[in-house]
Amino acid sequence: MPRPLIALAAALVLAGCSYKSLPDPALSAQDAAWMAMVPDAEADPRFARYLIDDPTGEAPGTIVVQTKERQLYYVLPERKAVRYGVTVGDEAYGWTGTARVFRKASWPDWNPPPEMVRRWPHVHAMKGGPANPLGARALYLADGNKDTLYRIHGTNEPERIGQAASSGCIRMRNIDVVDLFNRVPVDAKVIVR
Repeated sequence: MPRPLIALAAALVLAGCSYKSLPDPALSAQDAAWMAMVPDAEADPRFARYLIDDPTGEAPGTIVVQTKERQLYYVLPERKAVRYGVTVGDEAYGWTGTARVFRKASWPDWNPPPEMVRRWPHVHAMKGGPANPLGARALYLADGNKDTLYRIHGTNEPERIGQAASSGCIRMRNIDVVDLFNRVPVDAKVIVR
């Protein structure tokens, strides 16, 4: 196929994709101050927050995490979704399944589970704040009424977005987790694939 036809075909394919950047959510003075204390990382456009055509086919209000893609989708009405880049659990600690959001928290305290403390004796409980690994917000996941111990949360390591580097939780840039937190109600369905 001649180059002009290849370029035209590529342009037509890309024209079918609908990516629209979204404004950052409003922040409280405390949010802005604490988020400014987290080192910035250069944002990879592949993991930026966009309004897109829904690729999941799930019902509006559902969160879908595609671990291999390192993307989280929040499904909206009218076949749209908000796409966020995430950090996922590495192969040894990855989790897949269906859960629900049973709790939401702003600048949550971190209480690492005993198995994590056994693996890494240097970790310890921390009050919420800019140095806390849970970041600005956390969505707590349950299977029925049982806490899965997995969370969707912010991070103080934004340079790891797009990697498999967590202990199983789904990490997001702090500004993105605030945006998701503002959209998602308690009892929202979460699918991790």
